[in-house]
Amino acid sequence: MSEVEEFLDEMLPRQLAADRALCRGDASGRAATWSRRDPVTLFGAAARVRRGRDAVDAVARWLAGRFTDVRAFDLELVAAGASGDLAYTVGFEHKTVVVDGSPATYTLRVTHVYRREDGEWRIVHRHGDHPPTTDRAPDAAPAGGAPAAG
Repeated sequence: MSEVEEFLDEMLPRQLAADRALCRGDASGRAATWSRRDPVTLFGAAARVRRGRDAVDAVARWLAGRFTDVRAFDLELVAAGASGDLAYTVGFEHKTVVVDGSPATYTLRVTHVYRREDGEWRIVHRHGDHPPTTDRAPDAAPAGGAPAAG
């Protein structure tokens, strides 16, 4: 088994269970998957930049207070890597939840950075945002290899 496969087999089930629990109003699982050591950062879809474990935990508790039910939650993994004690994932979270009392279906683009601490993978950074509704960027660089402005 490769280093990336070992990382994914260990971390993703814990992370997905924690994220599903968060969408049911329980932030404890998310707190258990995050690093206990700084630096820890969050670039959230619903919150500005947060630094430090206390600030990240406060956002998780706030989010949990907004969610009451998760009807569907899937992670579409786009890329992942692991080397030594650092790893990352990039993907899309597809959710159908009850948030602030109303059903909502949406997708977030998410990037996570992980660090192995005391033999266990922990999240040290999350960036989540809403994908753009249109894509005006070209599929390839123009002739000459220079990327388009944007």
